[in-house]
Amino acid sequence: MPVDLSSPADYALVMLPEIVLSAWAMFILLLDVFQKGSRSEPSSSSMPWLTLGGVVLAVIANAWIAGLQETGPAGMIAVDGFRIFVNFVFLLAAGMFVLISTRYIDEENLRLGELYVLILFATVGMMVFAGARDLMVMFIGLELMSLPIYVLTGINRRDRRGAEGALKYFLLGAFSSAFFLFGIALAYGGAGSTNLQEIALAIGVDGIGASTLLVVATALLAVGFGFKVAAVPFHMWTPDAYEGAPAPVTAFMAAGIKAAAFAGFIRVFFTAFPDLYGTWDAIAIWLAIITMASANLIALVQGNVKRMLAYSSIAHAGYLLVALAAASVLGAASFLFYSVTYTLMTMGAFGVMMVVAQRGEERLDLDAYSGLAWRRPLLGVVMTIFLLSLAGFPFTGGFIGKVFILRAAVERGLVLLAVVLVMASLISYFYYLRVAWYMWFREPDERTSDPPALAPGMMVALVFAAVGVVLLGVLPGALLELAERSAAGMLQIPAGLTRFVP
Repeated sequence: MPVDLSSPADYALVMLPEIVLSAWAMFILLLDVFQKGSRSEPSSSSMPWLTLGGVVLAVIANAWIAGLQETGPAGMIAVDGFRIFVNFVFLLAAGMFVLISTRYIDEENLRLGELYVLILFATVGMMVFAGARDLMVMFIGLELMSLPIYVLTGINRRDRRGAEGALKYFLLGAFSSAFFLFGIALAYGGAGSTNLQEIALAIGVDGIGASTLLVVATALLAVGFGFKVAAVPFHMWTPDAYEGAPAPVTAFMAAGIKAAAFAGFIRVFFTAFPDLYGTWDAIAIWLAIITMASANLIALVQGNVKRMLAYSSIAHAGYLLVALAAASVLGAASFLFYSVTYTLMTMGAFGVMMVVAQRGEERLDLDAYSGLAWRRPLLGVVMTIFLLSLAGFPFTGGFIGKVFILRAAVERGLVLLAVVLVMASLISYFYYLRVAWYMWFREPDERTSDPPALAPGMMVALVFAAVGVVLLGVLPGALLELAERSAAGMLQIPAGLTRFVP
C-alpha cells in the first residue's frame, strides 16, 4: 500500500505502532487511577496482562505497516524494513519484561500501574529513536526513552542502591544528552539541515563537502551514542544503575535500551555520515577494542552475578561496535540478528537470576547457584543455554551472531578487530562457565535454599527464550535473510551488496 508522508493521514498510518502503544499506555494509566480506592492501594493484578495485550496490539500494527511503501518526499520517520525489524525487538523486550516481572513486583510491593505505563512509554521512545530520519525527532525519542528508565531505575524507593543508581544514571544521561544535542546543533550548522539524508547530500561523495563543523558533530554524536550503548570509557553509570535497579528493569535496560541505542547509532552513521567513514571509523574501532577488552577483564573478578551480567552487557556492546565499524549491509544485518538473540539470552539470564536471588535480591553471589541444576533442573538447563549463548558457544544463537559480526569485520578488512573479538569471547568463557560449573558440579552450602516455584509467566518466558536461542543457533537462515533485507532497505542498496562506504 503506497503512503505519501506529506499527508497527515498517511503519517498516522506510518506511526500506527507508536500511536497504539501510546494510547494503550494512557488507557492503563487512567484505568489504574479509577480502580484504586486510595494512593497507597496496590494496582490491580490485571495490569501486567493488560500491558501485554497492548504489546500484542503494537506487534500486530507493526506487522501491518510492513506492507506500506513510501512515495513522495521522505518524511521524518522511516518506512523501511530496518525500523520494522527493530520495533519487533523492542516489543519482544517489553513483552518479556511483563512475563518475568509479575511475581517479583508482587514480592517487592511494587505493584504500581505507573511502572507498566513507564515501560510502554519507554518502548515508544525506543521505536521513535530507532526509526527517526531527523536528528531532532531522534532527540525527542531519546528523551522519551530515557526519562521513564531514570524513574524505573529508582522506583523501589526503599532501596538505597536503586536511588544511587538512578541518580548516577540521570546525571550522566543528561550529560550524554547534552553532547548529543550539541552534535545536532553543529550538524545543522555544517549541513543546514537535521535530516539524515540531506546531511549526507551536503557532505557529498568522498566527503568533499564536509566542513569542520560536520567532523566535530560526528565526534560529539559518537560520544552521545557511546554513553547510551555503555561503551568504555562512557560506561561509568552502567554497573551501579544495573545493580541498583529492580532486576526486571535491569533486564529491560540491558536488552531493549541497548538495542535501541545501537539501532539509532547505525541509522545515523550509516545514512548521514557514510562518506565520512575515514573520519569516524577509528572512533568505532577503538571504542570496540577498549570495550571488549576491559569489560571482559573486569567481569572476570565479579562475585556478584547481577554485576557480572552488567559487565557482560558492556562487553556485548563492544561486539556490536564491531558491526558498526564494519560499515556494511552485512554489518547492519549482523546487528539485527544479534539484537534478537541478545534480547532472548539476556532477559532469560536475568530472569533466572531473579528466581535464584529470591525476595529482596538477597542471594546474588555465586554460592546461590551451587547445585541449582540438580535442585531445579529446568532453571539449570535454561540458564546453561543462556550462558553458553552469551559466551558464543557453537549451536547457539550467540555463536551465529558473533560469526556474522566477524564475517562483516573480515570483509571490511578489520582483521585486528576480528582477532580481538575472538580473544575477548574466549576470556568471557571463564566467567560464564564458572556459573555453569557452580550449577552442575558444586554442592549447595548450608545457606542455600531452593528457589520458589516458577510463576507461569516466568516459565513461559524462560522456555520461549531458551528454545529461541537454540533454534537461532541451529536454523538461523530465515532470520539472517530477513535481517539482510531489512538492513539493505534502510540503506536503499541491493541485499547482495555488502559494502556501501566508498
